[in-house]
Amino acid sequence: MSSTPRVSVIIPARNAAETIADAVRSALDQEMVDEVVVAAADPATRSAIEGIADPRVKVVGNPEGTTPAALNRALRHSSGDVVVRCDAHSVLPPGYVARAVALLEETGAANVGGRQVPRGTSPFERAVAMAMVSPLGAGDARYRLGGPPGPTDTVYLGVFRRSELEAVGGFDETLERNQDYELNWRLRQKGGVVWFDPGLAVEYRPRSTPRALWRQYFDYGYWKRIVLRRHPESLRWRQLAAPALVVGLGVSAALAVFDWRKGSALPGVYVAATAGAGLVDLVRGRDPAALLEPVALWVMHIAWGSGFIAGLLSGRR
Repeated sequence: MSSTPRVSVIIPARNAAETIADAVRSALDQEMVDEVVVAAADPATRSAIEGIADPRVKVVGNPEGTTPAALNRALRHSSGDVVVRCDAHSVLPPGYVARAVALLEETGAANVGGRQVPRGTSPFERAVAMAMVSPLGAGDARYRLGGPPGPTDTVYLGVFRRSELEAVGGFDETLERNQDYELNWRLRQKGGVVWFDPGLAVEYRPRSTPRALWRQYFDYGYWKRIVLRRHPESLRWRQLAAPALVVGLGVSAALAVFDWRKGSALPGVYVAATAGAGLVDLVRGRDPAALLEPVALWVMHIAWGSGFIAGLLSGRR
């Protein structure tokens, strides 16, 4: 990269009229940002962006309606040496881009990124936020829990060298979900480094209803299984926990027909563990929304595990 690289922020957006303006403004407020390219899939989202009077903002269409197609379309309409991925539900904190660009230079990494910091407004959103950063909800994922800086498997969002991103063909448009993890896998397979820095923390607004959360996590599980079919070496232990839980709960339900004590053992332990996580967060944060955290964990676990199994049974590549 040049000593003063040109920086582009790309944002995929669909049904994001309520949040896209905050995401775009957070990008425009960054130092070093030369342009913000939004690939909008619906008229309401496009209208929300058009209210922002800044010549650095460019809006392009996304007729496919999927996240990876939107990212590639925005990438093609951008010109930066550095490409910053931003989500329509995210808010980039002050200094984020400047720090990330400095880390690209210092580490020689292909991609640098950090933590996802979920923050909700409604009680259910706050409960989901607690569940997302709980070890029960995140496993050992550093982009959720934090940890020391250094090479990792994946990060939240990402700030890329354009040359590295284009060398691997950009985002895989056949993947409706999990395209970030899969892209980082390809970058690492080609010898690139994905660098985690806990100081790169980006705020994220969780889904606001159990139904929306179920849809999101079912899709996560489904597309994770598709990615693992293509790249089995990318498997991490945390990705098997939810499918194992779903299978275990199914076996428990069958056992309960013959012996309710044996059939209730696993569900009892699971409910106790998730309730305990909620009580810990209630005491720690004194937010009554923590009482809903077990519900959020149940939805996340069972939806993700069910999606994973559905992906397994589909045979889809």
